Amino acid sequence: MGYAHEYATAVMRRGRVPMEPADFVPDWSDRPRQGRFFPGAPLFPLPDGGRAEDAGAGRGLFGPPGTGEFTLPLLGGMLRDSYGLTGRRLAVQANTDLGSLPFHPHANWSRGTASGGGLYPVGIHWITGASGPLSPGVYSYDAARHGVARLLAGDVTGEVRAALGDLADADATDQFLVLGVTFWQNSFKYNSFCYHAVTMDVGALLQTWRMWARARGLHFGSALWFDEPRLGRLLGLDPDRDGVFAVVPLRWEGGPPSAPAPLSAGARVRRVPDEKSRRVLAFPTLRRIHAATLEGAADRPAPGALDGALAAPAGSGDRVPLPAAPPLGMPLRRALRERRSSFGRFSAVTPLDPARLSAVLAASVAAGNLGTDAETAGGGPLTRLCVFVNHVRGVPAGVYEYDRDTGELVLLKAGDFGGFLQHNYFLANYNLEQAAAVVVPIARTRAVLDAVGDRGYRLVNAVVGATAQAAYTAARAAGTACGVALGFDSVSYEEELGLAERGEFPLLIMMIGDERTRPADYRYDIVAP
Repeated sequence: MGYAHEYATAVMRRGRVPMEPADFVPDWSDRPRQGRFFPGAPLFPLPDGGRAEDAGAGRGLFGPPGTGEFTLPLLGGMLRDSYGLTGRRLAVQANTDLGSLPFHPHANWSRGTASGGGLYPVGIHWITGASGPLSPGVYSYDAARHGVARLLAGDVTGEVRAALGDLADADATDQFLVLGVTFWQNSFKYNSFCYHAVTMDVGALLQTWRMWARARGLHFGSALWFDEPRLGRLLGLDPDRDGVFAVVPLRWEGGPPSAPAPLSAGARVRRVPDEKSRRVLAFPTLRRIHAATLEGAADRPAPGALDGALAAPAGSGDRVPLPAAPPLGMPLRRALRERRSSFGRFSAVTPLDPARLSAVLAASVAAGNLGTDAETAGGGPLTRLCVFVNHVRGVPAGVYEYDRDTGELVLLKAGDFGGFLQHNYFLANYNLEQAAAVVVPIARTRAVLDAVGDRGYRLVNAVVGATAQAAYTAARAAGTACGVALGFDSVSYEEELGLAERGEFPLLIMMIGDERTRPADYRYDIVAP
């Protein structure tokens, strides 16, 4: 049994036994910058993708896998819509940072993808070979300026292919997106809990890209198992402070060159990102869980290895049918631009239309298989959904399990759970009783770790992050609101839902419902929605 089991237990119990260091207080005056800045690195602007949205709108928000190829405008559009800054937001809401947001240094810049605590610690590298539109090399995405900074010149895609091993998608391209995390960009706030949060952030970003690619009929796949130390050396990362979490091979227009790039073992990025914080702290628990997930990083699980850890189908019980999930006709770009967290604005004055809940649940459960290299394509999900219903028209209050096969709610316990939900929430920025429904993604984390080792912790959390991003996007497209939170007493949920005997963990809560009318909001779009 690896250390990830111990870490998962500590995360599960942190509402009752604080994770070390228990007395930690963030120094907000010395917080790091969001994103990476490389002084002196030449910057190349990216296109926004134009109205490429219109070409794929007929496929819907959650369309089938595609076979199409990327181009520079498509890549630029995907990066802008997922992680680029799209506008500035201000609103009267219940989050604790409201008083500082009107000041420019603390401005809240919206992005298409959600991130734990709004921290956005994921760094995006584009490693391009001879078939790409720019000179071969390693580039870092600059979200604030929507461009890529060149960190290394030369074709090093042979190193990426070698790190990916026998991944089929890697042999068909010399274009790769690599997702990394500098832990301090999250741990300055969350300390040892950082790893739990950033692995979900990676999954949320992958899900945005997956939806974006499918909406345009593009091929998309991702790898979580690869020779991470090799890629880390290539990118000039510090293994104690940084991690490489995913690689996305991009099928590029025109195909790869006939002769693949050779290995370049001595090549590495030597530019160092500028650190804004005067003091950078290290957390032993964080280092230990990262080291644990590096073990066997290149040993990709065999097909079917996760079959025994998949979510079980819904059980027996009284069933409440939901309307079929309606088509979500809103263009994906618009849904991502309008996505935001509700932060205490839910209102139970009018019960939620059950068709809207059905749309969010269907999208969320579809993200339970993220399509990574460890999962079976089209296979079962790693997560199932439990739903606390507070105010949904025609659905009695109670806690239910969502049947992913029939679209029905299966009653677990009848009654009003509003008091339970609020009592077991740590923060003051949501009134959970006012949400129409609270959805809880649940996974068999220990079974995943037993099946594929400690690196499976990244996978299960990535799937949960993908589920949250799907819920956010579907809720916006369905015309309702969403909020996602990690600050709840997992042990109470485990006891209330009877999860212990099934070896399941409740990993986050997703609140769904309509908001108060006539909100006091300010929105300034950097680019047209």
